[in-house]
Amino acid sequence: MKGNPFFIQEKPGKDEKIFKLIKFRTMTNEKDENGDSLPDAVRLNEYGKRLRSTSLDELPELFNILVGEMSIIGPRPLLVKYLPRYNEEQHHRHDVLPGLTGYAQVHGRNAVSWDEKFKMDVWYTQHITFKTDMSIFFATVKTVLRRESISSEDYGIEDEFMGGETVK
Repeated sequence: MKGNPFFIQEKPGKDEKIFKLIKFRTMTNEKDENGDSLPDAVRLNEYGKRLRSTSLDELPELFNILVGEMSIIGPRPLLVKYLPRYNEEQHHRHDVLPGLTGYAQVHGRNAVSWDEKFKMDVWYTQHITFKTDMSIFFATVKTVLRRESISSEDYGIEDEFMGGETVK
């Protein structure tokens, strides 16, 4: 891929404060005749697929951790445009710093529904312990090494969150 090897995107962090998340670029910047970006699945090339399948595209997020915008364990940061779509309970995922990995990532990653991800994220914010974090950390290592819950078709491209049920 040509140009900047980094992809920088605004994400909501703790208390919904916006920060700039940094990752390795895994997609091209190709656009259609109207100047709009092509669909993610089209822009994801072989290099990007390999990078995503090993989760190495996440490595630059260590910078976000060093400057205090993220932690190693916590709910994965989502898109800013999703904030108004959260129900009251789902906003609680921002009661803690977002993480490089989290409870939902080791319990289904991209294979679970948005509703289930939010339930797991909120559950985590209410049950943070050293033991839980260590369990998530070691499960993440296992998941990454085994490349579990990574679809060969989409390599981490997930459906857009449009809003969901009330988390109970």
